[in-house]
Amino acid sequence: MNARQTLFGPIFDQNPIMLQVLGICSALAITNSVSTALTMSIALTAVVTFANVSISLIRRQIPGSVRIVVQVTIIATGVIVVDEVLKAYAPDMARTLTVFVGLIVTNCIVLGRAESFAIKNGIWLSFLDGLGNGLGYSFVLIVVSVVRELFGAGTILGYEVLPLVQDGGWYVPNQMLLLPPSAFFIIGLMIWILRRARPEQVEKPEFEEIRLHGEEKGS
Repeated sequence: MNARQTLFGPIFDQNPIMLQVLGICSALAITNSVSTALTMSIALTAVVTFANVSISLIRRQIPGSVRIVVQVTIIATGVIVVDEVLKAYAPDMARTLTVFVGLIVTNCIVLGRAESFAIKNGIWLSFLDGLGNGLGYSFVLIVVSVVRELFGAGTILGYEVLPLVQDGGWYVPNQMLLLPPSAFFIIGLMIWILRRARPEQVEKPEFEEIRLHGEEKGS
């Protein structure tokens, strides 16, 4: 696997949310505004990159019997650092995200990349893999948050884009978009668009229908 594919592959070809359907919980919960989505994206990208590099650095010294424990410990360390930085420099955002930053420890993307990639590859490729998966995750979160905040509140990053009726404008906001289930439908639409554009990403059926000799379809 070359460096370019490792970095850019997770954005479209192997996107952790749209193809692998990982890390979906935070994508549903914190994408009602672009600012929270950006912060969460930066936090996860920092943690997954740090974890990949750290695990790759000591991969030859980690006994196989305790590798998961070591990986979770390293990930938790990165999460604690990110959480403390947020509390120090963006306390309001830290209170908004609260539990979701802590849940990065159990995020399937972070642990999955540590177990499937960083433990088997060198530092440079592991760095690119972490960064690429963070960017793929961030891409989905930012797109979803832009749609939800723009059409749900008429703003982007808190700045008015669509003048609201209650302020003398013309736009009536669809506040249903600010509810978590709306993110589910937006992500579903993104997955459908991606798989229509890239049919090779559609999963093959796990089994084939077997018909008896002479049996007609629909009988």
